[in-house]
Formats: sequence, structure tokens, C-alpha cells
Amino acid sequence: MASDFHIHFPLRPNRVHEACGPSALGFAFAVAGQRRGTVLWVTEAWHADQINPAGFAPYFDPRNLLIAKGKDQTDVLATAEEALRSGAIALTVITVTKPIGLTEGRRLQLAAESGKSMGLCLVPDGMGSNAAETRWHCEPIFDAADSTLQRWEIIKNKSGTLATWIVRWNVEARRITVVSETGERPVSQVAPD
Repeated sequence: MASDFHIHFPLRPNRVHEACGPSALGFAFAVAGQRRGTVLWVTEAWHADQINPAGFAPYFDPRNLLIAKGKDQTDVLATAEEALRSGAIALTVITVTKPIGLTEGRRLQLAAESGKSMGLCLVPDGMGSNAAETRWHCEPIFDAADSTLQRWEIIKNKSGTLATWIVRWNVEARRITVVSETGERPVSQVAPD
């Protein structure tokens, strides 16, 4: 299964994708790290949480990040649609807290196609749009020897099959690396006490 990861990631360009789960932010950072150009992060103004440049610096240059805040989800979606359509933004990350209707989702897709841009909606579990090209569920994996492991699963795919991978971000190469299944990994050497 690891050999087909390159078919799915980096994500298909000129489309809007979705990510959910506890590691959706990490997924967004990895997608941003794979894109060249400006990243626009759009969220509702009432959110107290903010992304920290120190947290995403291993993925992409913080100078390439723009942050926009809308008054509500309608404003966020309108801003994202304009950014996607403009063609000036390589990736638009859209944080939503409510379901995206089919009409709104389709408008985002058309804008991404028109502007030759990519969108990524960060959605709560179970609240994705039927218009999304792919939806990924992302979660951390506990491993005492490697705290960077993630489990990424495609749970919706308009143009292919569903699949799951264990991955980690390679800081030096600035890309995602697929990790062997647990039984296939080399045993880590633990120093004696």
C-alpha cells in the first residue's frame, strides 16, 4: 500500500480537499510544505486558537503565510472562494465549524479550477462536503521511539480508492515519508541503563 502513496499525495492540484481529525493541522502544514507560493489561512474571527509560526516553520517559510479572519462561516467561504479564483494564492486553508453545503462546496471547486489553485478545508469529523475531491482523517500514533508518526486515511475519494498510510514529516527534505508497518520497522536500539 505504501507504494501508491505518491498517487494521492501531494494532493491533486486545482481542487479543494478536506482534512479532519486531531492531526488535521499537521496535514495542512504538510500540504503547505509541498506547495510553492503563498498560503492563505482563513478562519472565523471568534476563534481564540491561532497557529504559531514556530510550529509550522519546519514545513514552510512563515513569510509565505497570510491570515484572514471572517465574521462568520459565510464570510470565510466567500474570502476563500475569491482567493482560490484569483490564482494569486497557491493554497487556501479554510477552517470551518459547520457543514459546507453542496452549493458552497461546488463554488469552491469551480473557483479552484478557475484560479488553478488548491484549497484545503479543515472540517470537524462528520461534517465534510460532498463536493470535496478527497477527505483525509489524520491522527497521531503513539510510538515511544518516534513521536512524529501520523496515520493518514483517505475516507472520501472522488477519483480513486480509499487507503491508509503511516507517515512522518521529513524536515530535511521537506516532504512526507511513508513509514513501514510496525512489524516491518527495524527495532530501535535502546541504550542500556
